Order: sequence, then structure tokens, then C-alpha cells
Amino acid sequence: MKKIDVFIVDDHYMVIEGIKSILQNCDDMELVGYASNASSCLAFIKQQQPDVILMDISMPDKNGIELCQEVKNKFPIIKVLGLSTFDQKVFVDKMMESGASGYVLKNATKQELTKAIREVSLGHKYLSITASDALKSAQHDKTTIPFATRREKEVLLLIAEGFTNNEIGVKLSISAGTVDKHRKSLLAKYEVKNTAALVRFATINNLI
Repeated sequence: MKKIDVFIVDDHYMVIEGIKSILQNCDDMELVGYASNASSCLAFIKQQQPDVILMDISMPDKNGIELCQEVKNKFPIIKVLGLSTFDQKVFVDKMMESGASGYVLKNATKQELTKAIREVSLGHKYLSITASDALKSAQHDKTTIPFATRREKEVLLLIAEGFTNNEIGVKLSISAGTVDKHRKSLLAKYEVKNTAALVRFATINNLI
């Protein structure tokens, strides 16, 4: 029986090592390589096409949503399985819209991860329970992005540029406390847990 050739794209060494350990104990799977960024992934698959790519969303040179779309455009036969810490509906949506066959969180059990790999390798779709729930809860408004005020947009843009609350306050002639209130409002409005996730959300949805 032919083994499922698996490739990993993730910029965290411990994640790669953990998945390698799981795959080593699976008789029907074989790890054919791994990369820590999008460019290395693309260079590899030009030479060898795996059956399934486990693809992180957050990477240093290009996010997994963009990379997934590029891989599927160039090599449509390759199955992509999104692998992320993000369980928000927007990330699940965008990854699936880019051509991924599934989406699994990084806290998945060994059983869930291997099941997901097998399912997508057969041409099926696979969503973790959390990812599936996120999509179901958003069916009525999944294309709607919450409205941001003019001031929130100004703060968001400066946050994305790496400015601190104090620096943003000086630029906008408001207090650092007011900036922090806008920051917290944006986190709640877009249902993200931290500033890094907020910037990713804003970038993916063309808010900045």
C-alpha cells in the first residue's frame, strides 16, 4: 500500500518535531520534508509533490492563506490541511476559500491529526470540531466585517505599523489611555485575542 506523503510548513521547530514524532508511528504515512517559510515550501514542491501539506497560517514571509492559494493554483492535486492556533471563523473561512481541504488546530490529538490527513488525502473535507463550530456560528453573517469608526481605523493603522500606545497618542493628539481603549475595542469587535492576531485579521480582510 502506498504511503501518504506528508510535508509540513511551520515556523515553529517544536511543532515540526511533534508532528514528525506522530508520523513516525503511522505505517501509512511518511514525512517527505518540512519548511519554515513559504519560499522554502514552494522550492520543495517544484521538485517533489507531496500528497498532503500541513500548513500553518502565520509565517514570516507569506501567510498560509496566500501560500495555500498559490500552491493550489500551481499544483491542484496537492491537498492542503490548515494547521493553526487560530480558531476564529475568519481564518477558517479564508483558508477554505483559498483551496484548503481541511482545518485542524495545533492542540489536536494524534488521533484527530492523523484522521484529518487520511481524510483529505482521499479527497474529503475535514474540519476539527472547533473549526466546524466556528463556521456554523457564522453562516448567517460570515461575509460581514464589523464596522470600525474613523478613529479606530487610524489607531489600527498605527498599531499595524508597530507604534506603542504612547506614540499613537502623540500622533493623534489623544491620551495613551484612550488609545488603549480603542485597541481593546478593536480586539473585542474582531473577536481576536491579541494585537498580533488583530493585525493579521486586518491584513487578511484589507482593513489596512
